[in-house]
Amino acid sequence: MKIDHIAIAVFNLDEGSKRMENILGSKAIVREKVESEGIEAVIFKVGTTKIELVCPLSEDSVVAKFLRKRGEGLHHIAMAVDDMDEEVERLRSKQVTLVGEDPREGAMGRKVMFIHPKSTPGVLLELVETPKGE
Repeated sequence: MKIDHIAIAVFNLDEGSKRMENILGSKAIVREKVESEGIEAVIFKVGTTKIELVCPLSEDSVVAKFLRKRGEGLHHIAMAVDDMDEEVERLRSKQVTLVGEDPREGAMGRKVMFIHPKSTPGVLLELVETPKGE
C-alpha cells in the first residue's frame, strides 16, 4: 500500500483552495461533487500523493457533522489498493470494522471503502482502488 491522499475538511471550499494554492504555489487538478459521499472536493497534486479538501454538500452529511464536532482539519488518510474486493475481504477476515457493506464510487470515479476509526488508532482510513501505474 501507499498513501493516495490526505483529506482535510473545510467549511468553505473556495477559501480553503485559495489558502492551499498560496502555500503550494499551484492550482488544483480536480474539483468535483461526490454525491455518494455528500461532498464537494478539490484535489491538489503534491509530489506522488494528493491533498484533498472536502466540504459538505448538505448539513446532514458526514463531513458536516465532522466539522460541527471538530472544526476544520484532518478528516482521513487514503491508502491506494490494487484490488478493492480482495482487500475488503482480507480486512473482514481480520474483523476490521468497515464503514458500509460494499465499496462505492468516490472522487475521480474510483472505488472506495472506509475503515472505521475504532479499528485504527483513532483515524478514519479510506481505501482507494487505483489504476495500475498511478
